[in-house]
Amino acid sequence: MPRPARMDEALPANQNSGLGRGRQDADGACLLQVQPAQAYAGNVSPELACQWWQAGQAVLIDVRSDAEREWVGFVPGAVALAWKQWPGMDMNPQFDEALKAVVPTGGKAVMLCRSGVRSIAAAKRATELGLEAYNILEGFEGDPDAEARRGTRGGWRFRGLPWRQN
Repeated sequence: MPRPARMDEALPANQNSGLGRGRQDADGACLLQVQPAQAYAGNVSPELACQWWQAGQAVLIDVRSDAEREWVGFVPGAVALAWKQWPGMDMNPQFDEALKAVVPTGGKAVMLCRSGVRSIAAAKRATELGLEAYNILEGFEGDPDAEARRGTRGGWRFRGLPWRQN
């Protein structure tokens, strides 16, 4: 599938979440708004998360494993703080303390993972720790396409937001 020429031609990821065509949700609401969630502050589009982060209004926390960031790509300036570590995907025992050290009191965190699943768990945990935490919908790579490949149906990278690869 060729990369869309315009942002509003992009296919949405997380189709089960009710996101609609263009960059609006199923009710036609702009995706530059927070979508409600249970047990954490809400879900945000990659674009809104990037706006907050670049404006200094939120700390961008990349909860993917070190291996994922190394092999697939990373966001320069994001805090690399794995929720689970590869291989074995064991919980990161330093997650809580490290998160509290990088998100200032009263600040907010936006959580990024591969597809927007682990970041929900991380946002819930951050909320339990007293932080204002959001999940970034679509994650870094988005949902898999018909050939089970990621990166063609949404995500931080697909949306043209800042990232690099080693």
